[in-house]
Amino acid sequence: MVAAVVVAALVAVAVVGSRRRALREKFGPEYDRVVAEQDSRSAGERELRERERRHAELELRPLSPEARAGYAEQWAQVQTRFVDTPEEAVRAGDELVTRLVGEIGYPTGNYDDQVATLSVEHAATLGRYRDAHAIFLRAERGEASTEQLRQALVHYRALFAELLGDEPVPAAEPEREAAHRAPEPDAAPEPDAQSRPEPAPESRPEPAPRAHPDGRPVIRPDNQSAPR
Repeated sequence: MVAAVVVAALVAVAVVGSRRRALREKFGPEYDRVVAEQDSRSAGERELRERERRHAELELRPLSPEARAGYAEQWAQVQTRFVDTPEEAVRAGDELVTRLVGEIGYPTGNYDDQVATLSVEHAATLGRYRDAHAIFLRAERGEASTEQLRQALVHYRALFAELLGDEPVPAAEPEREAAHRAPEPDAAPEPDAQSRPEPAPESRPEPAPRAHPDGRPVIRPDNQSAPR
């Protein structure tokens, strides 16, 4: 009897350990975050299993190639806008990510619910999305620096590209300055070999004019002037 109880206890411990490892592998850093927010490890793991249940009830829809290409183009426009208006670019980035999340089938009405359901399949990039959204909220209060705004757009891109898949989004980071500048007046580009002018032919000194027997100089025909 005692042996059976011990075996049952060992099996229960093994099952709990297996489920815990599975949750850790699936949620990654989100596992530690949720457990830290709850009263106990068991409570945190119940929250993660509840997220899995809610996620299973969603009707997620794959994007068409046309929709994916459209979102990629819109993201390129957001990055271009950052050059002149970084605050507006971050706001547009936040809105674009939210719209993409909703079109796929995730809830968008409540930010916490949205993040919770995203964590089931996108836990690896969820931390960056949280950081981006936090900077976005600071920017709305006028408290974000240009560098923070740049980081926000980079963080948004991580989740955005993962949702679209196959890296359809340009990887270049937004810059405060234009990507291509006109050359400075004192730094003109070197002409290539084909466009360089041919060197002038080497000139040789004209031979000295000969003199008449009486000592007068000889006038060449092309320089001869009318007689006086």
